[in-house]
Amino acid sequence: MHLRIRLTCRKYEIWALSFFSLVTGLYVLHFSIALILVNKEVPQTRGMLYPRESETREVRSLDGIWNFVRSDQANPTQGVRDEWYAKELSKSRPTIPMPVPASYNDITTDNLRDHVGTVWYDRKFFVPRSWAKDQRIWLRFGSVHYEAYVWINGQKVVKHEMGHLPFEAEVTDLLSYGAENRITVMCDNALIQTTVPQGRITEVPNDGGMTIVQSYTFDFFNYAGIHRSVHLYTTPRTFIEEVEVTTNLSKDATIGEVFYSVSVNGSAANEADNVLHIQANLYDKEGVLVANATSDGKLGGKLQVNQVKPWWPYLMHPEPGYLYQLEIKLLATNDELLDVYRLKVGVRTLSWNSQQFLINGKPVYFRGFGRHEDADIRGKGLDNALMVRDFNLLKWIGANAYRTSHYPYSEESMQFADEHGIMIIDECPSVDTENYSQELLGKHKSSLEQLIHRDRNHPSVVMWSIANEPRTGSVGADSYFELVANYTRSLDKTRPITAAIAVPNTQDKAGRSLDIISFNRYNAWYSNAGRLDMVTQNVIDEAVAWNKRYNKPIIMSEYGADTLEGLHMQPAYVWSEEFQTEVFSRHFKAFDELRKKGWFIGEFVWNFADFKTAQSYTRVGGNKKGVFTRARQPKAAAHLLRKRYFALGRDLDQCSFPEDLFTYIADLIS
Repeated sequence: MHLRIRLTCRKYEIWALSFFSLVTGLYVLHFSIALILVNKEVPQTRGMLYPRESETREVRSLDGIWNFVRSDQANPTQGVRDEWYAKELSKSRPTIPMPVPASYNDITTDNLRDHVGTVWYDRKFFVPRSWAKDQRIWLRFGSVHYEAYVWINGQKVVKHEMGHLPFEAEVTDLLSYGAENRITVMCDNALIQTTVPQGRITEVPNDGGMTIVQSYTFDFFNYAGIHRSVHLYTTPRTFIEEVEVTTNLSKDATIGEVFYSVSVNGSAANEADNVLHIQANLYDKEGVLVANATSDGKLGGKLQVNQVKPWWPYLMHPEPGYLYQLEIKLLATNDELLDVYRLKVGVRTLSWNSQQFLINGKPVYFRGFGRHEDADIRGKGLDNALMVRDFNLLKWIGANAYRTSHYPYSEESMQFADEHGIMIIDECPSVDTENYSQELLGKHKSSLEQLIHRDRNHPSVVMWSIANEPRTGSVGADSYFELVANYTRSLDKTRPITAAIAVPNTQDKAGRSLDIISFNRYNAWYSNAGRLDMVTQNVIDEAVAWNKRYNKPIIMSEYGADTLEGLHMQPAYVWSEEFQTEVFSRHFKAFDELRKKGWFIGEFVWNFADFKTAQSYTRVGGNKKGVFTRARQPKAAAHLLRKRYFALGRDLDQCSFPEDLFTYIADLIS
């Protein structure tokens, strides 16, 4: 089956790489041949609107406690060969309870944490008889990492490869109505050199003989499982399948335009005597109708909003994150209502040049974080309580942006960012990209296509990141990332493209294909560890060099230092809270010098909160670079950063200080 094939290919790949490494000429030839890349078409995503109830739609969650079985690592395809999906999993193997959504790794007390290969889930559910009447039923997963196979009542429904992104399939004809049904999922977490992200699978000796080991170069734990919600939802026979929205503002920002385009799925869409049309209504926050239009058979149009309230980032306006509600009604020729779908819309413009990034015509200075979807026990599983806490902390600290490092975040968090005015640099799951190949290129482009299709309507998404710390100094990186960047632009020309680059600017081959340059550097940590006197000028020099080479806006997308909460040392010493505070302060001084140059547009701390990594003697319980602990409590540096971010907000955007920003010390009388 697929995993065994992937492992076999990986073993060959290791052998091939070692062989060519021994013979310099052939090694170069190998890479030259591999980098004759063809810009092949990528399958296009259809549908995938976020499940919402309406007059014509119902939504049911399948979240809860599922049954769970792990496969033997040495025999990962046994469940397929023995057809475990044909009956309840408990009839094939003993099962354990497993929460959905959640990563499975940290739930049990045994070695499930480090399992490599396939695991299985199943559960039963009822479908009401009423759902059998003239409608269609869809099964939708918010995310399964990394690869998923799904069966309903023993019948294969869908296969999807790519964690962190949704997929769905119609199951109308596979369900038993007014009766019990069974859903079975096989999940495979194995990463190899042609998955996104990449990894390696090796067989190594252990005390019991041989074992399979998953390795990867990225610095976060490869959590796996059904990470986000599972839904059943209904649509009419002919329904609204896709909605694409773009917006514009007049020069004085008093008139807004909302452009909408709708795609329809269903038999009525193909009937010559039934010309479908759209009625579009736009409502403000108070529910007042502010614009409406009826389209022709092209199923698209424009809404004009007078005295519009633009979508502004947090602290850039007294009313940030203003959202309208767009109501789309699908009507038949006789004005019969076929379907209704509603979504939130923010009216704003984006523009950029060689010096600036602007929203609604106003220059933006990004102040934020790299983050992770990561928490104790649940791993990368969707957690609404944690999400709300995180956004409260983002606003408390005065951040206006974050990057979805290093993969797409939940749809719920994207909606929350829209509502709270937090700008998003939306990153695909390509991290530490290397060993460029045609197959990897196809999957990399597919990850971006799925991401953009999912997130294109979010006003909070202001930039696409096509990779994190790719090996852009390698042979072929220039042509590879030119293809990736151009493909991304073909999908969306309304947002700029960046990538977080870690190689020195003199070695980089990808920056020419980007609109905005982002770079990661850890002065006084990975470079010149402990040397606080080697931070400020190094940051200034590198940013200047990036700008001089590419003449594009520059963001420092990662900087920081690991910090063990509660460790205090004076003078500052690595791992102490004093050291993290000092590292930040030295960077702040560099950033303020760079801001004067006009082309330095943002600073992103690494990281928002501590997070789990693979086991390593350099990691004590994970990466500790967070300004908040994994339990979301502030370290000393968080209070310093809060003062800076609000000071920048007041200086650049005229926001006011929170009352508790400064602690009373003394009333000095001269």
